Amino acid sequence: MAEIKVEKPNEAQLKALGVDKWSPWSCEPSSFDWEYTCNETAYVLEGKVRVKTAKGEVEIKKGDLVTFPKGLACTWNVIERIRKVYKFS
Repeated sequence: MAEIKVEKPNEAQLKALGVDKWSPWSCEPSSFDWEYTCNETAYVLEGKVRVKTAKGEVEIKKGDLVTFPKGLACTWNVIERIRKVYKFS
């Protein structure tokens, strides 16, 4: 199974992806289990979260472009209020 992919995009990459048209989502500090039913690409506007999978833990924070693969089961630990925009594919 594919794992979480984290990148640091530049402004041109964000513009090319159309991030400004993606759906917003936010969450206060908390912990919850999640399973992705389709691929999700997200860009983090603020905050910090640790996502734990069967293969380890990934820290995601402001400025990260993240790809979550379909079928991924994980636990989100929101450390600092997170605000992101996302799209499904």
